[in-house]
Amino acid sequence: MAKRQIPVIVLAGFLGSGKTTLLNHLLSRSGGSRIGAVVNDFGKIEIDAMSVAGQVDSMVSLGNGCLCCAVDTSELDGFLDRLARPAARIDVIVIEASGLAEPQELIRMILASENESIVYGGLVEVVDAAEFPATRARHPELDRHVGIADLVVLNKADRIGDEARESLLETLGELAPGTPVVPATYGRVDPELLFDRKPREERNEAIRQLSFEDLCRSDDSDDHDHDGHLHAAYESVEFTSEAPMHPRRLMDFLDSRPEGLYRIKGFVHFGIAGHRNKFTLHAVGDFLRFYPSAWGRSEKRATQLVMIGSGVDAVALRAGLEACVDSAPQDGDEHLMWGVLRYARG
Repeated sequence: MAKRQIPVIVLAGFLGSGKTTLLNHLLSRSGGSRIGAVVNDFGKIEIDAMSVAGQVDSMVSLGNGCLCCAVDTSELDGFLDRLARPAARIDVIVIEASGLAEPQELIRMILASENESIVYGGLVEVVDAAEFPATRARHPELDRHVGIADLVVLNKADRIGDEARESLLETLGELAPGTPVVPATYGRVDPELLFDRKPREERNEAIRQLSFEDLCRSDDSDDHDHDGHLHAAYESVEFTSEAPMHPRRLMDFLDSRPEGLYRIKGFVHFGIAGHRNKFTLHAVGDFLRFYPSAWGRSEKRATQLVMIGSGVDAVALRAGLEACVDSAPQDGDEHLMWGVLRYARG
């Protein structure tokens, strides 16, 4: 069976944008998932789902400058190795960069990592709605940072008026065409947009298929106002098919993912001889990977996908995937799988 990989998410944004507030929100709303955090200010801490208190033996000081400048790939690998070790039982790793870090360099370091237990989980760029014009004037590189992000969080959206907010959303859309932009207050974004939270009754499930109702569900522990959450800012679209998928048509669909589609997760069933394993699909932004593994003895052979994004056309997405269903599987043509296998990791 394919080894589950831990997604590593880069959380970036200029000083004061609200990265730490957002991270603290994720930690307090992790819903049963264990988050490992690499934070420039106070080091690396393993965080239990029910507490933000770290374990003393897991701390590494990174207070000597920007992470992308203070360490090289091998050093970052060391931090990730400790968090990804089985004993830590970490489900997702969040790297909170310093306010002046180069997110592109951090992405390069993660992709260059030799640790087979991790996988790049995307770049989340936090933007201060109230200070954006001034920050952009002081730091023109902000445009580039927004442009390479997989998800932009427009934080402190309550501090500007409706007209200014709409204008800013339009500007961010021009800087990052097709990238979801999510308005937020106090960093309150739904963790489900970034990672899969473990349901209480299924703590050990590796990948959970989520309905829109699941994504909008309030935790019992939530006692704060839900204004500013993602409930109205993104959509979850589900697709299932018991008939196998045509690999080439599916790759064409994935290679031309529509604007606003941030995450795709789930399982794919192909009908090509020699490739009838379960292919777990993980896509975030432009990043795409398949993980082949054996189907469980009583597991139903079917494609089950969840797509999450902002401003997506649910009808068009389902129609696009329906067009990928293989009504007459061509068992003998292994060439059809080449596109999939380019992104496969066993």
